[in-house]
Amino acid sequence: MSTPETHIHDIVGIGIGPFGLGLAALSDPLPDVDGVFLDQRKEFRWHPGMMIEGATVQVPFLADLVTMADPTSRFSFLQFLKDSGRLYPFYIRESFYPLRAEFDEYCRWVAAQLDTLRWNRTVTSVTRDNDIYTVTAEVADQSGQALRTESYRARHLVLGVGTSPVLPPALQGLEAESAGPVIHTSQYLDHRKALLESGSITIVGSGQSAAEIYRDLIDEAEARKVRLDWVTRSPRFFPMEYTKLTLEMTSPEYTDHFRALPDDLREQLGREQRTLYKGISAELVDDIHDTLYRLSRCGRKLRTNLLAESELISAERDVSTGDYALRFRNTSLDKCFDRRSGSVVSATGYKSQVPEFLSPLGDEIRLDAKGRLDVSRHYTVNDAGTIHVLNGEEHTHGVTAPDLGFGPWRASVVLSHVTGREPYPIEKTIAFQTFGIPDDGADDDGVLDDGALESAAEEGTAPLSTRDDFESHFDFADTDSHSDSQPAEDREMTHV
Repeated sequence: MSTPETHIHDIVGIGIGPFGLGLAALSDPLPDVDGVFLDQRKEFRWHPGMMIEGATVQVPFLADLVTMADPTSRFSFLQFLKDSGRLYPFYIRESFYPLRAEFDEYCRWVAAQLDTLRWNRTVTSVTRDNDIYTVTAEVADQSGQALRTESYRARHLVLGVGTSPVLPPALQGLEAESAGPVIHTSQYLDHRKALLESGSITIVGSGQSAAEIYRDLIDEAEARKVRLDWVTRSPRFFPMEYTKLTLEMTSPEYTDHFRALPDDLREQLGREQRTLYKGISAELVDDIHDTLYRLSRCGRKLRTNLLAESELISAERDVSTGDYALRFRNTSLDKCFDRRSGSVVSATGYKSQVPEFLSPLGDEIRLDAKGRLDVSRHYTVNDAGTIHVLNGEEHTHGVTAPDLGFGPWRASVVLSHVTGREPYPIEKTIAFQTFGIPDDGADDDGVLDDGALESAAEEGTAPLSTRDDFESHFDFADTDSHSDSQPAEDREMTHV
């Protein structure tokens, strides 16, 4: 009988966040994809520390796990609503944006229908023998107690481990203190009571998470006479940019453009484009101001401060009081000031890392000069194109990496490489605008006419039928301007 040690899968996925779960759902109906997906958690949970009552997802419901790849999928958000008897209430609600708790419930609904998911599996190593990867994982019970070790073998490896919470250097090490909590936003709900009991709270950082926590705390903090400060090094409390031409930057065309830029320019653009996906929803910005206006009626002086252009440069615990002494620098005036706080919430985002379990693969994994995964245009990190990455490529691909709506497109690319065909049509152009230099020699509509298609068929470039046909349908062109000597396997893939 086949066992996990001998059976060879097409895919072993490591990490079951929304992107890994989406790939599992899109793989499920495909007869030529045998996949298994592992995660160290005991069940699917999506940002449980930020399930604030009433908070919504910042993207429309169409940006679910599957719809942008397969609108007919039985794993769509609309099918979830239908099965749960909420389709008409959602329709009457007239909002494209699901509740965050509702999106988490949807993901768990999808997970419950998939028999390819393996929970309580902590991957410890990945090795390769010829063209087969062996993934070794420790299996735990529901309490986290290790039970045994399992091995899974596959031709393709998919890394869906996502990103990890990041604390600024000034706060690192303080989270272990027994005094008032120093936490990342990912831990917020578990520590909400302790934050309010600390006497004073400082939120450090900007973005939607910081704004949601500030809004969630301000009423109760004022009622309990707890000081609540919100400090960010950003020049202002900026809203997320959400205009339609800007949204076209979450497109294959912009990803092509961004991926072809020199590393230093990509780094610069990554910093400049924060408002595209790290800003605050305009409605929440207005709600916070309206709330402060309401709380300050009758000339009441509020126990809150909102400070922009202020960078946290040091923090230490005062053992005599249990408070934290925080030093900030105003980046505009280049002057320092001090604040004291009973607790600190760090809204400083997440960062991708190279998983330790990849170490046995050695130089097979491409890394850039900063030690990050060097992800090719088609989301692989090895020359053979058999190790794929989901949401670990923001530094190479830009704003599409963390975008929920682009996840199904990326999964479609991964599945095309696994199967040698396009199980789900991959859109090559969606934007009205041109990124980079336009090709003035192209046809007005940018597509082949019927005569050109006929000529292509006569020249032997007719529809795909085999893996060789599929691979020959892609042209590998060197789009990295700083290198003209890459091996063919490492060049960027552009559709022709």
